[in-house]
Amino acid sequence: MSETTPRTAKQPAAPEVFDRPSRRTPGERAGDPTRVDVEHTVAVPAAPAVVFDLLADVEKWPLIFPPTVHARFLERAPDGGGPERLQLWATANGGVRTWTSRRLVDPARRRISFGQDRPKAPIAAMGGEWTVRSAGAGSEVVLAHSYAAVGDDADTLGWLEKAVDGNSRAELASLAEAAREKEAGMDTSFTFRDSLHIEGTAAAAHAFLDRAEHWVERLPHVARVELTEPAPGVQVLEMDTRTPDGSSHTTRSVRICQAPRSIHYKQLITPALLRVHTGSWLLTEDARGVTAVAEHSVVLETAAVTRVLGPDATVQQARTFVREALGRNSSATLRRAKAFVEGTSGA
Repeated sequence: MSETTPRTAKQPAAPEVFDRPSRRTPGERAGDPTRVDVEHTVAVPAAPAVVFDLLADVEKWPLIFPPTVHARFLERAPDGGGPERLQLWATANGGVRTWTSRRLVDPARRRISFGQDRPKAPIAAMGGEWTVRSAGAGSEVVLAHSYAAVGDDADTLGWLEKAVDGNSRAELASLAEAAREKEAGMDTSFTFRDSLHIEGTAAAAHAFLDRAEHWVERLPHVARVELTEPAPGVQVLEMDTRTPDGSSHTTRSVRICQAPRSIHYKQLITPALLRVHTGSWLLTEDARGVTAVAEHSVVLETAAVTRVLGPDATVQQARTFVREALGRNSSATLRRAKAFVEGTSGA
């Protein structure tokens, strides 16, 4: 993207999220941890059905909820509701965590209960429920959590309280905004793909995309890279990208790397024109080689369109600008990956 203006424009007032003081219930048996229950509530200017559909479509959560980096269904509930399993990757208190959860989806009552399958110590339990109900001309959404720490450890309980409160507030405020835009028919989000055939293996192509610390030497549009790996398969990538007009911009992303088939990422720092940017590198191998796909999903920051592109710019022009800018860089990366894997790059 060719603009470097930071995202400092005045934004619409965020929906106000209310919380009910947490309740603590001692364990039933000696040695059982204390259970902490807490609720957060937000008013949403959209119909309950609109809100519930957003909550039910877990794979779209990275575009709605700031903490969610990547989400996938392991078992999907039927259209009429029922049990399902999913895996989530999300930020919490500055780190990245992953877990699998079971959900029970009840469209008739507009409720979704959830609980982590196998909480990892020091977390003893984590679950809760989404409830959507009519309220005036819109909806009210209640997000309830119930959690416990192994041995009632005070530090862990404090960490959990901070993470649950911070994420719940961010998620409910973003849900309200996404539902408002969907109800109003605002065309702010879209997805696109570019692909390229590579004569090689998925493992070789994945290695090029995974080892981003070498991109300064391998990709002409990359000026600086800082890569850390806080856990196996999890990367935090900060990068300065050059643009055709000679300027540059900085992005920071969390990447979920699953060799040799995919890398999914979400930008934590985005250019001013984007409210949300997620993407994927997808690799499919066959007898002829590998098809490499660069996928982007974005939500435009509509308040920044005229400031970045000019006073007469439209949302459609912003879509075209973003499509061309992101597609140009990802296509260049695919071409370099192809040359590297096929042995014609000299790198």
